[in-house]
Amino acid sequence: MDCPSCASKIETAVGRVRGARDIRVNYGTQILAFRLDEAATPRTAVEEQVRRLGYGIAPVEAPQVVAGEPGTAAGSEARNPGRHPWWQGAKARLAALLAALTAAGFAVSVSVPALDHWAYLPAALLGLAFFGRKAITAARAGSPFSIEMLMSIATVGAIAIGATSEGAVVVLLFTIGELLEGVAAGRARAGIEALGALVPRTALLVEGGTAREVAAAHLNVGDLVLVRPGDRVSADGEVVEGESEVDESPVTGESVPVPKAECASVFAGSINASGMLQVRVTKPASDNTIARIIRLVEEAQEAKAPTARFIERFSAIYTPIAVAMATLVAVAPPLLLGGAWETWVYRGLALLLVACPCALVLSTPAAIASGLAVGTRRGLLVKGGGALEAIGRVRTVAFDKTGTLTEGRPRVTDVLVLTGSERTVLGLAATVENGSNHPLGRAILERAAADGIPLRPAKDSRAIPGKAVEAVVTGKRVSVGSPRYATEQAPLPVDAERAVAEWEGQGNAVVVVSVDSAPTGLIAVRDEPRADAAAGIRALHDLGVRAVMLTGDNPRTGKAIATALGLDVQAGLLPEDKLREISALKAQAPVAMVGDGINDAPALAAASVGVAMGSGTDVALETADAALLNNRVLDVAALVGLSRATLANIHQNVAIALGLKAVFLVTTVVGITGLWPAVLADTGATVLVTLNALRLLGYRFQMAAVC
Repeated sequence: MDCPSCASKIETAVGRVRGARDIRVNYGTQILAFRLDEAATPRTAVEEQVRRLGYGIAPVEAPQVVAGEPGTAAGSEARNPGRHPWWQGAKARLAALLAALTAAGFAVSVSVPALDHWAYLPAALLGLAFFGRKAITAARAGSPFSIEMLMSIATVGAIAIGATSEGAVVVLLFTIGELLEGVAAGRARAGIEALGALVPRTALLVEGGTAREVAAAHLNVGDLVLVRPGDRVSADGEVVEGESEVDESPVTGESVPVPKAECASVFAGSINASGMLQVRVTKPASDNTIARIIRLVEEAQEAKAPTARFIERFSAIYTPIAVAMATLVAVAPPLLLGGAWETWVYRGLALLLVACPCALVLSTPAAIASGLAVGTRRGLLVKGGGALEAIGRVRTVAFDKTGTLTEGRPRVTDVLVLTGSERTVLGLAATVENGSNHPLGRAILERAAADGIPLRPAKDSRAIPGKAVEAVVTGKRVSVGSPRYATEQAPLPVDAERAVAEWEGQGNAVVVVSVDSAPTGLIAVRDEPRADAAAGIRALHDLGVRAVMLTGDNPRTGKAIATALGLDVQAGLLPEDKLREISALKAQAPVAMVGDGINDAPALAAASVGVAMGSGTDVALETADAALLNNRVLDVAALVGLSRATLANIHQNVAIALGLKAVFLVTTVVGITGLWPAVLADTGATVLVTLNALRLLGYRFQMAAVC
């Protein structure tokens, strides 16, 4: 397939097969997915329907699962299974043959002018035979207004009125144009195929103290693999032995090698730079980072942007109207005004070629595909053309604080003892927080472990969202919660209130440890802002985008962090409060939400665009419309910039497509241009639109130097 209209023709044709439903053709990946009642119709009937349209088809190779539940969906690859260079393809051979026949016709017509009509006839008839057969098949399959049909009608008309030379040139130019479209489309698809090639085919599996080579696809969760210096990591995993630096640029775009030691996570496809590493596999090959990226990009390419959907609806109406207008131009002047039939039929045929909507239909998906490819190289994953369009239109970006604007690795900075000792306060807090995934809880557990404080048995643990965590320890109800929650249970001493105000003013989060509602101690925890957070907020401001922080922390802590970073803040928010704030912002203008936690999922879903940090929870990543693999705040501005560049490219493409058609429409009707310039209006515009979209592949992120 060399343009999105090919995908539409296949969808329409397969839709006419009895028992076939839920048909989707992904133009970017060349994948056809459908559900089929094989009791009523064999799968070969679908394959034959696609082949009649002139496309090769073969089953998708495992492990590339396309759609549906096991046993209910079929997937096929709508392309020739045998890969070969573009110049060895059938269309390239056809173009070469047509060029030779046209050149021979020119030579004959110059030598013997009387044979001009017959000299070009072989080329015209060959092109007509090739495209005419496809046109008739497409019409029978439900697509009567295909580009091949318009081209065939124009060629037949040219032969009929004696303009054989122009008919030959028309089919030659059209074939060359389709060939170039296919080459450009193949180049755009190469990005996904290159991603798949990042993961090595083999791995060194460690068993019984020795390493043996096995297929990387057969590794299981829990297997131990050896990664030597210079090797690519064969699976997502966790380092269990060794230290090294790992180049993650093939996966995340991060140019600086990342130090790795025990307990550090590594991505499949990254490159081990120096030391020997033993890695415990944590995800199967079908769900490693590369596989997920490929899946997200493929799904993104399949999800049509709003502009693309509008243009497809427009072209479905536009093409029949254009055909009717071309017919009117051909017959009305001779019938009503006594014009020459040959002249007006010629102009009608030329107008028919001008009407071809290929360039217009291609204008948006070509730009979207390039934008998605550029973003993926940078570590910016966007889940569809709609999201990529929407990001450039946002006027406000709302950030969660912990793990988004900050590192998400808080440390205990101060402890104030009200009753007992510091070890008692930390021990009780750590016991209640044991098993918690909350960053503040992990900070307290790490401090208790560092101080060698043992954990006591606890029972009846429960969390009060946004307020506290409680458990029964040695028969007493112990809570670790916010100062506001603790105050609701019992008043804080004056020195404790003073400490809370001072610590929060310094940007610390403060928790109160209470035993049977009586305050026992205070613990201050600080999470430092990410190194690029301030620069990321400035970059958004430079783009004219307002930034605001939505945090569950108290107002003093939130204000301290927000002031340091240079953005507005709404603090003390529960998950439902964040949702309400997002809804209020969205009512004013498009808004993006950036977060990383489970509690951010509702706000991510409610925003015009949800953006998840790559280190976030699976819930956040699944809910969001985009993900930042590098966990950089700067990448939010990079995403906005890329989206705006893509939108500008789409607008340019639409202007090229419609502008050329408008010019040639006028020149064709008044008789200035004829058939072969008319085909250039379509084929030339299609090639220009494709090349302009490919320009996006060279897009340079303005914030690269800051990174």
